[in-house]
Amino acid sequence: MGLLLLGSAMVAGVVVTALCAGDPALTPAQAMSALFDAADPLHRNVADSRLPRAVLGALCGAALALAGILMQDAMQNRIAGPELLGVSSGAAVVLTAVTVLAVPIALHQLPYVALVGAGTAGAIVVTAVGTTHDPTRMLLIGAAVTALASGLVITLVSLGTEGNLPLLFRYLLGSLSERGWPHVRVVAPWLAVAIPVALLLRHRVAALSLGDDVAAGLGVSVRWTRLCALVCAGVLAAVVASVCGPVAYVALLAPHLCRWALRTTSARRVFWLTPVAGAALLAGADLISRIALYPIEIPVGITTTLIGVPALLLSLHRQDSAT
Repeated sequence: MGLLLLGSAMVAGVVVTALCAGDPALTPAQAMSALFDAADPLHRNVADSRLPRAVLGALCGAALALAGILMQDAMQNRIAGPELLGVSSGAAVVLTAVTVLAVPIALHQLPYVALVGAGTAGAIVVTAVGTTHDPTRMLLIGAAVTALASGLVITLVSLGTEGNLPLLFRYLLGSLSERGWPHVRVVAPWLAVAIPVALLLRHRVAALSLGDDVAAGLGVSVRWTRLCALVCAGVLAAVVASVCGPVAYVALLAPHLCRWALRTTSARRVFWLTPVAGAALLAGADLISRIALYPIEIPVGITTTLIGVPALLLSLHRQDSAT
């Protein structure tokens, strides 16, 4: 409970800092005044630009973190995640095609489109991996599918105009730039359903993390639970990709941070803290991306990758040392 409260306080602190950071820089008191006073000249800047971006970062971070722990425990693989299974990249390919080819699809319909790409890429990887839970095999196949998807994104962007260049940052690296309340309204209904479903699955997924035989002995339907967990994780990742692009390593890193902080691998305990850690991680990474080289803005996917890659290497090293 203490860590959950601490994590929630960190998320709140990141959001308040995000309201203050930028041009002009504000104190917390000024930011709150501008937020609640519609007559304040900075009201639109704070309420319609900074706040929705911070809220979107927190929501998407929580969604990605849950997608990560669902995949890791359901597949009994600590390096499973939407970025390593090609799910996020698959969604990015379809979204890029829709944008470059000017397919008339409304903003609120983008999650449906993203699900097509995410489902296709994820199915390819899971089918190729088969019944094995070998992390190296999964990593190699996922990396191959992700590389193919990234190549398709570059090809599609090259077919467009110079105005499509920002798509490279959004759909190759992930970005929260120029995101507003319309994008929050796109993801909110999906996450309002998918996040509770993920939490409801936590006990069954926790049983899967103990092994298929143990889970079956506890009365858990292994195939059905694994399918539900992977579908739920795919929906979470695809919805995030539809508005932010394939933000990498949040889904992978957040569960590991929670296991380390709680000093346990118990999925039941880790589940509750994971979305809070994901929210803090992505919202914090986006804040760093905004202010690190100000006025130049770094795509948030670069920041999360710089944090996540060392964490992935450390995870692989520990697994090799244990064998």
